[in-house]
Amino acid sequence: MPVVTLPDGSQRQFDHPVTVDEVAASIGPGLRKAALAGRVDDALVDTSYTIDRDAKLSIITPKDPAGLDVIRHSTAHLLAQAVKQLFPEAQVTIGPVIEDGFFYDFAYKRPFTTDDLAAIEARMTQLSQADEKVTRRVMDRDAAVEYFKSIGEFYKAEIIASIPAGEAISLYGQGDWVDLCRGPHVPSTGKLSAFKLTKVAGA
Repeated sequence: MPVVTLPDGSQRQFDHPVTVDEVAASIGPGLRKAALAGRVDDALVDTSYTIDRDAKLSIITPKDPAGLDVIRHSTAHLLAQAVKQLFPEAQVTIGPVIEDGFFYDFAYKRPFTTDDLAAIEARMTQLSQADEKVTRRVMDRDAAVEYFKSIGEFYKAEIIASIPAGEAISLYGQGDWVDLCRGPHVPSTGKLSAFKLTKVAGA
């Protein structure tokens, strides 16, 4: 029976393992709606993370600095999903959060243009409005390498192959798209409603 200690020192006891989302819901519907992620003890986790032991929990919302990073990281994934739908032959590489936003690198037969940016942003808006659930799964490293090779994502396969053998690999998916990522991410694409693509560069 996990006892969850909140930032104000109050405690909630549950008679079964409970997700971050369920704890937020037990506090109030407003907090559950605003929740983007959670901090369990010192680890930043998804709202789907299951707490099965006594732990400290902070619910991460857009008001938190960590919440902004989660939004930016998840918006980078939204960008990659949109690009793959519009340009299926593009290969995904890396897409980190940066100081004032995010970016994603792609390998494609030609540089993207400003017209492409407009089309990508429009598709991102559609995907956000679809409010697709974001899910996490864990795979064995070698299985993950083979999976990404099978879908033509050879850069991702190469990145995973450089990870030590035996290490679990986490994948995040939304709709028809899956990516290698440590996370955490927002619960669904509907949380990503404000974004703007401003720059494109060819390398």
